[in-house]
Amino acid sequence: MSFLSKLFGGKSSSSNREEVKLHSYKGFDIYPDPMSDGGSWRIAARIEKTVEGELKVHQLVRADTFQDKDVATKESIAKAELMIDQEGERIFG
Repeated sequence: MSFLSKLFGGKSSSSNREEVKLHSYKGFDIYPDPMSDGGSWRIAARIEKTVEGELKVHQLVRADTFQDKDVATKESIAKAELMIDQEGERIFG
C-alpha cells in the first residue's frame, strides 16, 4: 500500500497488525505506529486528547525513515512529544 493511501485513509495491507501501545505525555495520548515503507519504517503516530468532553485526534506522519521498527517507534514518540511541546492543543485545529 502506498504512503499516500495510508495517510488518507486507505486500508492496512496487513490484517495482522500489532497492537499499538499507548504512551501518555502531558495529558495527551500518543499511539506510535510507524508505517512500513519499502523495507524501512516511516515515523507515524496518532495523538489524542479529550477536550471539553470531545475526543480530538491528530495523525502525525513524517518523512523520516529508519531501518529498524523499534527505532522508528521511539522516534515517532519523540516527534509526537516535540509537536505537543510546540503546539499543544492547537494540533487539533
